[in-house]
Amino acid sequence: MKCPVCGYTESKVIDSRPTEEGSSIRRRRECLSCQNRFTTYEVIESLPLIVVKKDNTREVFDKSKLLAGIMKSCYKCPVTMEQMENVANEIESELQNSLSREVSSKHIGVLVMEKLKAINDVAYVRFASIYREFKDLETFMRELEALKNEKEQNLK
Repeated sequence: MKCPVCGYTESKVIDSRPTEEGSSIRRRRECLSCQNRFTTYEVIESLPLIVVKKDNTREVFDKSKLLAGIMKSCYKCPVTMEQMENVANEIESELQNSLSREVSSKHIGVLVMEKLKAINDVAYVRFASIYREFKDLETFMRELEALKNEKEQNLK
């Protein structure tokens, strides 16, 4: 850390403590050359997660948009707000913990479908019908049949 008075690059930490909100650490330092004391703050560097849309446009990941889509899918289903928030939090955590700083909207959609399938079949089908852009009744029925077959296999 460079001294603000003399520019010397070596200093020692005299005191460290978290800030009131706990999002950073306040450090009191002393320059080893001129003995000037100064304060620095250490914060976690957070890199934004970028979502690559179908048309290759990019935007910053927004958990509130994710939650809104989940809520639409769960409308009038026996799914609690806590469950929906947990799904959004789990997906956000998974994405943040990945090594990639860019993620496709397609990948996010797959994650949402996996989570909704475990919670509520109707919410899953609603989300899948929009995500997979079902164009006709036949496509919709194939998805329902696949879901029904999967449920039957799990019961055996």
